[in-house]
Amino acid sequence: MNLSSRSAPAFTILLAQSFADIRAATLRLAAPLTAEDCQVQAMPDASPTKWHLAHITWFFETFILERFEPTFKPFDAAYRVLFNSYYQGVGEMHPRAQRGLITRPTLAEVIRYRADVDARMQRLLAARADDPALIELTTLGLHHEQQHQELLLTDIKHALSFNPTHAAYAKRWPMTSVQTQPLRWFGYEAGLIEHGFDASLDGAFCFDNETPRHRAYTAPFELASRPVSYGEYLAFIADAGYRRPELWLGMGWDWVRSGQRCAPLYWREAGGRWMHHTLQGHIEIDPRTPACHLSYFEADAYARWVGARLPTEVEWEYAARRLRTPGHANFADRGAFHPLPCEDAASDEPAQIFGDVWEWTQSSYGAYPGYLPLPGAVGEYNGKFMCNQYVLRGGSCATPAGHVRASYRNFFSPDAQWQFSGLRLARDLA
Repeated sequence: MNLSSRSAPAFTILLAQSFADIRAATLRLAAPLTAEDCQVQAMPDASPTKWHLAHITWFFETFILERFEPTFKPFDAAYRVLFNSYYQGVGEMHPRAQRGLITRPTLAEVIRYRADVDARMQRLLAARADDPALIELTTLGLHHEQQHQELLLTDIKHALSFNPTHAAYAKRWPMTSVQTQPLRWFGYEAGLIEHGFDASLDGAFCFDNETPRHRAYTAPFELASRPVSYGEYLAFIADAGYRRPELWLGMGWDWVRSGQRCAPLYWREAGGRWMHHTLQGHIEIDPRTPACHLSYFEADAYARWVGARLPTEVEWEYAARRLRTPGHANFADRGAFHPLPCEDAASDEPAQIFGDVWEWTQSSYGAYPGYLPLPGAVGEYNGKFMCNQYVLRGGSCATPAGHVRASYRNFFSPDAQWQFSGLRLARDLA
C-alpha cells in the first residue's frame, strides 16, 4: 500500500476528521435498516449489515489499538474470532457462511463497540500525531471501511430481494428525463504506456495491488462511449442469448445450464414486462440505464453477441487517464443507489467511466511485475486473492465518492452477480 507519508500534526487533525466523517457515513447507510434487516445473510458471499459494522471496527481495534494503545484491553475478547474476516495471521475466524447466525452480540452492542473504538482511536490520533505508522494504518483502515460501505449496500440489496413484500432500502426513484443516447466509439493508438498507481495523478493513497507502476503495451483499440444499457441487454435476451452455447465460455455455459439462467440477477418477467429488484424497491426496468448485476460470463457473452469484446484493464486505465473531465459521476453519495442514464453522451470522450456500474475487463486478476505484498497480516489484504478472478474498474452507484481512481482494481469471481457490475464494449482497430 502506497499510503500517505505525511506525518505532521496538522495532517493528523485532518485524518481525525476524516475518521469521524467516514465512520459516521457508515452508520447513516445502516440507519434505514431495522435490527432484523441487519441480522440477515442471504448467501455465503454476502455478510449481514451488523457483521460489516463490527468487522470494520475490529480492523481498527486489532491492527491499530492493539499495537499502539499503551493500556490496550479488547472491548470483548470473543470479537477477535467472531469478526475476523480472512486474516489467517491474526488467528481463528468464524465461518463466513455462518455470519448470519451470530445473533449475539446484538446490533445495539455492536453500535456500542463502534463508539468505544472510535473514542479510543481519536485519543490515539491526538496523542501520536507524529507517528507515520499509525497514520498509514489508519488511512488504510478508512479505505477499508469505504469498501465495506459499498458491500453493506450490495449485501442488503441481495437480502431484501428475497422479501415477498418487495421491501425497499430507499423509497425514492431517481428517474430522469435523459433519453437513450446512441453508442459511439473512440479510438486509441498503440504504444507503450505507464500503467498502475501514480501519486502525482491518483492522490496520496492506493492499495498494494495497484503497484508497482510499470510499462505495458496496448495495441490500437476502440472503446464504447458509455456502458451497455438495459435496453440493449434486453435485445440479447430476446435473441435467445441464454440459449446459444456458441456465445458463452465453457464455464459460462455450464453456469447458465446449472442455474437454469435466462436473465441477470434480480430480473423477473411479469405480464410481458421485465421487472427487477432495486434498492428503491421492485420497479420496471428502465431501458436507458446501464445494465448491472451481470456476471463476467454474461458480460463476455453479450460482447461476443454484438461482435465486440471486453476491454483489458490496461486499455480501460489508458482511456480513463485521458479523460479531460470526469463527467457527472453517479456514486453512492448522490443517493440514487442505482445506475442512471448517460448525461454526457454529447461529449467527445467516453462517459460514465467512473460511477454507475463497475465495468468488467477481460483481464485476470494477478500481480503486476515486481509486486510484493506487505509483510504481516495486512499483507493478506489483496495478494492472496490473485487467482481465478477478473478485474473490474471504475466504481459504481454504491461506491463512496472519492474512493476510486484510474488505477483502482476491483476483482470478483466470474460468476459473481450481486455487485453493481456492468460492461463497456471494446474492439480492435486494424
